[in-house]
Amino acid sequence: MTVGFVMMVHDALHRAEQVARHFATNGCPVVIHCDKRTPRAEFDGLKRGLADLENVKFCKRHACDWGTWSLVQASQTGSEMMLTSFPEVRHVYLASGSCLPLRPIESLRAYLADRPMTNFIESVTIEDVHWTVGGLDEERFTFRFPFSWKKYRKSFDTYVRFQRRFGCTRKLPKGIVPHLGSQWWCLTRQTLSAILEDPDRAEIDRYFSKVWIPDESYYQTLVRQFATNIESRSLTLSKFDFQGKPHIFYDDHLQLLRRSDCFMARKIWPEANRLYDAFLKPKDEFTRAEPNPGKIDRIFAKAVERRTQGRDGLYMQSRLPADGIDKGKTCAPYSIFEGFSDIFEDFDVWLARAVDARVHGHLYAPDGAEFAGGQTIFTGALSNSPKLRDYNPCAFLTSLIWNTRGERQVFQFGPRDTQGISWLVATDPNAQITVISGAWAVPLFQSNANFSEIRREAARLQKIEAEHLDILRSPYRKARVRIWTLADFIESPMEPLQTVIDEIGTRGGRRLAEAPKMRDLTGFGQFLQNLKNQGMHPHLMGDFPTGDQQESQQRPRKRPYLVK
Repeated sequence: MTVGFVMMVHDALHRAEQVARHFATNGCPVVIHCDKRTPRAEFDGLKRGLADLENVKFCKRHACDWGTWSLVQASQTGSEMMLTSFPEVRHVYLASGSCLPLRPIESLRAYLADRPMTNFIESVTIEDVHWTVGGLDEERFTFRFPFSWKKYRKSFDTYVRFQRRFGCTRKLPKGIVPHLGSQWWCLTRQTLSAILEDPDRAEIDRYFSKVWIPDESYYQTLVRQFATNIESRSLTLSKFDFQGKPHIFYDDHLQLLRRSDCFMARKIWPEANRLYDAFLKPKDEFTRAEPNPGKIDRIFAKAVERRTQGRDGLYMQSRLPADGIDKGKTCAPYSIFEGFSDIFEDFDVWLARAVDARVHGHLYAPDGAEFAGGQTIFTGALSNSPKLRDYNPCAFLTSLIWNTRGERQVFQFGPRDTQGISWLVATDPNAQITVISGAWAVPLFQSNANFSEIRREAARLQKIEAEHLDILRSPYRKARVRIWTLADFIESPMEPLQTVIDEIGTRGGRRLAEAPKMRDLTGFGQFLQNLKNQGMHPHLMGDFPTGDQQESQQRPRKRPYLVK
């Protein structure tokens, strides 16, 4: 007694010939069904290539379409020939032309000999199915599907909507309980012959001919009627991605396939020469290990996760149009300082000496990105061109962080800059944002412009910063945000500076021993009062003292800048 293979092929016939010869020379009969649409010349070449093997036969050809009854017809025709032509066959194994045996045939024969009455077919009720992707569950059995989903998609969808709207359902044949499962099975002669010789087969076939994807439900349902010993699993390793498309195995999957201990795998890439050479060569020894595709399930789960969610901060072309499905907006922590360069002289130079990070100027300055060291082209071929940067300001930042992973990036930001990244950074857990609100007024205070121009510019900048702060305070915020008013910050600047810089990491791990030089703010309080007198309300600076009160409070605050 042995196992016979029914092979359904349609392309890459040279590989099908190679696998069929492997089966036949190892004592297993083979019946081949070749798609009727396969060119006659290719089919004749396949027949000539296997003509020397008496235990290889070719059955009647059907024109097969995905998800249609023609696939079941092809398997029925091949199975009937197998049962009639080879009476010594005890198990019939359904395989495709892209299947490849992973273990010696003798191993499979011994495995089935130990289980002479066991049917291996995945067969679960529709209530238990959780792996159908983008398809139908109960409706595939209660509706009619006369149109090919792949060839006549519009007609298919229109007819489904029509049946849903008017409640056009049909009854299942008596005693039929729908089941679903993989179409690659291994059934005993007794069970398969009972299915094919059922007196009610004509009625059952008529019903299943209008079921959607009947090759996943015909044998899976009927085996429950005629078999008593069923193992609801396939002996063929077949993995599918998140879209329901089969994974294709290539040469670099060799060790992965060996680890599965499965008897067969599909789909194998026709050009995977290394796989065919490795698995089809004669083997003296074989293992009796139980097939265990679960060993590699974790790898496939990781592959699906990587394909659908990608890596933190990496935006691939295949996922870029679908906003929000990536795992993380950026790949690494970074820091933004807002207002510090307005109240401290050469703040970026001082900060670069203090922290273990790459410190840039205003990356979103109107005249162009101020990269560290005055570079015009930065890592990853990022240009300082404002036109290129502002075409997609968010992608500019995420590219900068991705291209410099392993090194923390720090840059300045303010209301004079391009504001396109506000929502990105506010909702990014990797962002550390430190704001001195109202600091933008200091450069205006020190400018020589006409006061009417200063007032208009101050009103514009305050409006921009107010909107930006509203975003940073949004309930959707995920960034680590600290906001001080200008008045609160200059009252004790070293304490907040030390807190923020400790999070970034100081060079050598020491506390700050040097403070940045603050700009002269003498008369700044009166400047704000003048803005109020001109009809503007500068409210983002906090309660800033005016006149003599400011000067008397500023003098004793010059010493705390040095911390020993």
